[in-house]
Amino acid sequence: MATPVVTKTAWKLQEIVAHASNVSSLVLGKGSGRLLATGGDDCRVNLWSINKPNCIMSLTGHTSPVESVRLNTPEELIVAGSQSGSIRVWDLEAAKILRTLMGHKANICSLDFHPYGEFVASGSQDTNIKLWDIRRKGCVFRYRGHSQAVRCLRFSPDGKWLASAADDHTVKLWDLTAGKMMSEFPGHTGPVNVVEFHPNEYLLASGSSDRTIRFWDLEKFQVVSCIEGEPGPVRSVLFNPDGCCLYSGCQDSLRVYGWEPERCFDVVLVNWGKVADLAICNDQLIGVAFSQSNVSSYVVDLTRVTRTGTVAQDPVQDSQLLAQQPPLPSAPLRRIYERPSTACSKPQRVKQNSESERRSPSSEDDRDERESRAEIRNAEDYNEIFQPKNSISRTPPRRSEPFPAPPEDDMATAKEAAKPSPAMDTQFPVPNAEPAIIPATRNEPIGLKASDFLPAVKVSQQTELVDEDAMSQIRKGHDTMCVVLTSRHKNLDTVRAVWTTGNIKTSVDSAVAISDLSVVVDLLNIVNQKASLWKLDLCTTVLPQIEKLLQSKYESYVQTGCTSLKLILQRFLPLITDILAAPPSVGVDISREERLHKCRLCYKQLKSISGLVKSKSGLSGRHGSAFRELHLLMASLD
Repeated sequence: MATPVVTKTAWKLQEIVAHASNVSSLVLGKGSGRLLATGGDDCRVNLWSINKPNCIMSLTGHTSPVESVRLNTPEELIVAGSQSGSIRVWDLEAAKILRTLMGHKANICSLDFHPYGEFVASGSQDTNIKLWDIRRKGCVFRYRGHSQAVRCLRFSPDGKWLASAADDHTVKLWDLTAGKMMSEFPGHTGPVNVVEFHPNEYLLASGSSDRTIRFWDLEKFQVVSCIEGEPGPVRSVLFNPDGCCLYSGCQDSLRVYGWEPERCFDVVLVNWGKVADLAICNDQLIGVAFSQSNVSSYVVDLTRVTRTGTVAQDPVQDSQLLAQQPPLPSAPLRRIYERPSTACSKPQRVKQNSESERRSPSSEDDRDERESRAEIRNAEDYNEIFQPKNSISRTPPRRSEPFPAPPEDDMATAKEAAKPSPAMDTQFPVPNAEPAIIPATRNEPIGLKASDFLPAVKVSQQTELVDEDAMSQIRKGHDTMCVVLTSRHKNLDTVRAVWTTGNIKTSVDSAVAISDLSVVVDLLNIVNQKASLWKLDLCTTVLPQIEKLLQSKYESYVQTGCTSLKLILQRFLPLITDILAAPPSVGVDISREERLHKCRLCYKQLKSISGLVKSKSGLSGRHGSAFRELHLLMASLD
């Protein structure tokens, strides 16, 4: 009888390089839990399908880093706010810019779509909250009351209220119909990072940097309970779809809470660091986190998580175990949200006094259309996700399948994966080949066994090794290794002698002339530490060597090649493209002709390397991340 496979409760799904520079914001689509939008310091908004490595669409138009992004519930529209205070709305099905909204005087910190009407709320570093009508391209209302940056905005499920959280330690509730503040919820002792409405009841949850979660009654406008002792600042919370519990994305863990009274149902260890957003689909919780230019996604199987009943012991804080409590009867439900069957009533429109909140005529819309683009990077995924929504389906819509959980025992998985399949046995022999990439740090030489260098010993006799015999065996090949190292040392001395003259280009030329990649790698590791040493004529010499390094089987060579290529792309690719696109000059300009010749040579070499980078961008692990980042940087070459 086969042993049943025990699967994990939480696991890492994938890691991608989302932008050419640092990621500054991201959001999961709450409708499907399968769509991810990221905003970066490269002023782009990129869309991804969870568990797929390639970008679906890249949206351009912003001229400053994208600080906040948000998808509407049907996942047909996306809004992005920038560091300069501008807001842009894109239609994902039409793949074009829909609106540009101007009015904030500082960077956009938070955004949210109205659940029914075509409205967007924005919160800014300028402490103002604005409600925008997407159809009329104008600001409907401006809410004032916070004294510091507004970090989170959420519409109530019925679309009548708007909750805001800010760095001033307060949560405020706004009545959209009356255009005024309904209530203020003090109590937090640190910046409030997130708020979330209960899906059914008049209940609001808020998470703060003071490591507490507070639950607020929206009928009595008072605190219901307070959960303290979170392992770090609370940045992401989410109610279960049926409202039975609240999920809190903590540092490297997911916690499941009840609130009447406050209690912890379960704690799941997830090594996601600082999780940025959560979504639920198919009884799985999807969490995403970002660090620099990388975005990681994680899955928690909610069928194996306790969501009601007795409290759970906390494996993270063993010294502060929550007291065990007997099962508690469910508290009576509060008032239920009344969701309209059609679009909500339009919020009261007020007179606009600020010229910055008005939009110019259609000529500005035409300019936005020219400046903003929606680049479809993966047509197959784009058509699968967005295009079917516009067609009439004669069959029930296809539901996304849950992500398969890996086995609990990673060793068992490795052994199972190591076994050749029957099809493989019949078609191809399994060779004992060396790894495709030889790691830079390893405990033993690749392809060599220490036992091969020692005298053979018969087990039956158990004869003792003589020191002289052992040393003679070990010294086999020692002379050859000494010759190799001596030759390399001599080559480095030659390059160093040229380097001391101060001519970097000549020293690189001498290293290339030696025809030893190890010397080139040693020299590039020095040059890479100081970006100011790089010149355009140096690129013409180094780029052919970089192409060889990227194809090397040694990990250290590949890493050095990726680092050098990244420096060249960041410093010289804009210059190269601008010079090649410039009109020819009048008269004779020798220096310009030389520069043009170097740019053409570099461009030709970069085009040659781009194919190699694209072919390796599908690799997994650290190398795949490096090549995907380079592929994004080289996108302008296509």
